[in-house]
Amino acid sequence: MEAVVLAGGFGTRLRHVVADVPKPMAPVCGRPFLEYVLDDLTDKGATRIVLAVGYRQELIRAHFGGAYRGAEIVYSSEDAPLLTGGAIRQGLTFCRGERVVIVNGDTFFDVDLDGMLRFAAEKDAPLVVASRRMTDFERYGVILSENGRITGFEEKRPRAEGDINGGIYAVRRDLLDGMPEKFSFERDFMERRVGLMPMYVWPGGGYFIDIGVPEDYERAQRDFADRGGAAGTARGRLL
Repeated sequence: MEAVVLAGGFGTRLRHVVADVPKPMAPVCGRPFLEYVLDDLTDKGATRIVLAVGYRQELIRAHFGGAYRGAEIVYSSEDAPLLTGGAIRQGLTFCRGERVVIVNGDTFFDVDLDGMLRFAAEKDAPLVVASRRMTDFERYGVILSENGRITGFEEKRPRAEGDINGGIYAVRRDLLDGMPEKFSFERDFMERRVGLMPMYVWPGGGYFIDIGVPEDYERAQRDFADRGGAAGTARGRLL
């Protein structure tokens, strides 16, 4: 399994609670959050991981080097911010297999990645999005789907419940060929191709946290407390 991990975030909303580091390197129970993400990927069979890095990338390179828990680490470097789409497009050029998992470095979402990749292959789908059922939220937009196929996206607003984009994708390696250097994967690619390209949803019910805002960053400190010094993943009491 190959994976591209988006690890170039500035962490602007965390600046007053975290030192000047890339958002995925924010410390959670004494470990960079990105370690938990890579632990999860390697536990699930990833043998080659492309880290899409930008802001303060030297910190990530110095910490992880060229390998992590037996997986090869490759770096896709941004000299200027490429947005999510540009970062994924460039990261995919470092991959070798037909299908690749895309993961956000500031989000931990326990998803059956093997099952998701098999589903993508069975459907011959260029893109599969892992969704997470949420209740009482307003921070995320939602995915609309019918019989597993994505039919639309709705903007952020207060909701009683809905399926959000969990930030994990199974994609064909050539998915973004021909796209510009800098673009938003969500707005400029996915939303504009609804109905024009088969996109499927893969429902995931495992533990989910996005540390992008201070309140969820603090929640991560509590949730990961009994795993902070461990070499394993953040499973255990989290699930």
